[in-house]
Amino acid sequence: MIFSSYLFLFGFLPLFLLLYYLTPLRARSWTILLSSYLFYGWWRFDFLLLLFAVTVLSYGFALWLERSPHPKDQFRILTLGVTLNLLTLAYFKYTNFGVQSLNALLESLDIPALNWTPILLPIGLSFFIFHTISYLVDIYRKVAPPTRDFIDFAAFIALFPHLIAGPVLRYNLLAEQFRSRVHSLEGFSRGVTRFITGFCKKVLIADTLSPLVSTVFTLPNPTFTDSWLGAVAYTLQLFFDFSGYSDMAIGLALMIGFRFPENFDHPYISRSIAEFWRRWHISLSSWLREYLYISLGGNRKGVGRTYLNLFLTMLLGGLWHGANWTFVLWGAWHGAWLALERYLGERKSKTPPQAKRANPFLALWQSASTLLLVILGWVMFRSDHAADAVRMYQGMLGMNGLALGEPLAVSLRGLELSTLVGAIALVYLAPHWKNCNPKYVAALEWLIYPLFLLAVLRLSAQSYSPFLYFQF
Repeated sequence: MIFSSYLFLFGFLPLFLLLYYLTPLRARSWTILLSSYLFYGWWRFDFLLLLFAVTVLSYGFALWLERSPHPKDQFRILTLGVTLNLLTLAYFKYTNFGVQSLNALLESLDIPALNWTPILLPIGLSFFIFHTISYLVDIYRKVAPPTRDFIDFAAFIALFPHLIAGPVLRYNLLAEQFRSRVHSLEGFSRGVTRFITGFCKKVLIADTLSPLVSTVFTLPNPTFTDSWLGAVAYTLQLFFDFSGYSDMAIGLALMIGFRFPENFDHPYISRSIAEFWRRWHISLSSWLREYLYISLGGNRKGVGRTYLNLFLTMLLGGLWHGANWTFVLWGAWHGAWLALERYLGERKSKTPPQAKRANPFLALWQSASTLLLVILGWVMFRSDHAADAVRMYQGMLGMNGLALGEPLAVSLRGLELSTLVGAIALVYLAPHWKNCNPKYVAALEWLIYPLFLLAVLRLSAQSYSPFLYFQF
């Protein structure tokens, strides 16, 4: 079950909201928990048992941590709890990758490959494992005490708006909202508007660009125009797909009184890779900084170690996105640029003020160069294999010709091109939206409702299209 489906829109969601508001306040966590389990179990009931087991494990380890009086024992408990969570993630997410890589090595040595049955990846596993790990680490660091209310904790882990693809949340930041939150018509209305905004992003923009992206990334010899058209289309598809999901999750949460943090802040106007990661998937960036970068030592162990920690954090962040060498290379790409920016920034800070010169074109150059680096990275991120990415890069360099290739020209539709242009306009106009006259803003916001009706009608004309981040 996905948010952008008739089953969710006209079945699950209205029934859930009806039951939720009919339930007494003190029992609404039960309604959230059972409804979220139904939402998750609709796909695979056996993986619902895995979600429950991870929840019970982390709840128990948190209480064990609190009851242990000795710091060394607490560290051992934390290590055991985090390790069990990571082993669960590793088994389901990385076993196939490990066996495939081993078999490729064995075959290169003329040794028979291993026989194995591929393991199915549970949807949302990476996200709820991150939630439980952050909970245990926060308890260990004395950021917050463990909760005694198992139902609230289980409801937080399973909360269906963020269960599948985030935002990545910390329990201690939502604990008070589980105990007491405000329900109002104004908040519910804002939630509805936010939800349908995300719905339109997904259905009208991301799903419209999807065929163009799929066509280009499967071309055997893409031309210069093919490659850049596909790379830019994927850059926009991924943003509107994932930010659309985040909008829908935030909107659903508002409908039941929760306030989730923002997950995107106009990332494609960033002037550096570091700024990009402060604007893109903000909750994951914060998680990686708080629980991985700092745990590796952060910037506390010397300049060289700081660069290494930045690189390793992004390398592991890339691997978290998927069990494929393309994700590892994508993480290494961003990690290398973050380390280089840190180095150049430290050198620049030592430059005497009188030696610095203002450049009116600097901001434009920084934004354009950063976006170029991001687009080049997304090519690796989207490719199934590193060789596919190399083929795209060759096309982007014009090695297969410059003009639009015939295979793409035959399949390319005017709707895809107009959507591409409109998406680019939205990316660069949206940051200035808040500066417009409030009267015009209020009038234009009403356009979202007819667009929503159009998106609902469009669902019947397209095939199943899950959110891109479901695979992670």
